[in-house]
Amino acid sequence: MAMLDPSHPLAQLLNRDRRYRLDAYAFVEEALGYAHEALGMGRTKESEEEEEPPAPIEDVGGEADVEARGVEEQAERHLTGQELCEAIRQYAVEEYGYLAKSVLNGWGVHTTRDFGNIVFNLIEIKRMKKTREDRLEDFDNVYDFDTAFRKSFHFRPGSAEQEHG
Repeated sequence: MAMLDPSHPLAQLLNRDRRYRLDAYAFVEEALGYAHEALGMGRTKESEEEEEPPAPIEDVGGEADVEARGVEEQAERHLTGQELCEAIRQYAVEEYGYLAKSVLNGWGVHTTRDFGNIVFNLIEIKRMKKTREDRLEDFDNVYDFDTAFRKSFHFRPGSAEQEHG
């Protein structure tokens, strides 16, 4: 089983901050790409620093292979913390359906502030960029996980029978 190179900035981050699994970081990066590509979110805005986009997360032992989708666009197309939280919610529901909250919780993510912590950790290792206006507090209480992930599903009587019938 291949491992993430210990010298990789993400490996060092995971060693330093053990609150979130690698999957959580990969998912937030994927959700940013989803926000740009599928949802058309983001507006043109200069980031604080212009640098080369980070290299993709390479083989990480099968847990999550991530391409740095959308990373090159970040300097040009920026989302607020609230917008990114909404994109993450939509992406999680699309990817994991009824299990979205459980999957996120399993990665150590329980609130929208956790998304902010992940984003700011990724900014610290230069995998994401921010503007001067961006603050960690932008991610505080954007939505309640129970409301956003559990109560957003509506069951229709007989729908399971129709699908299998």
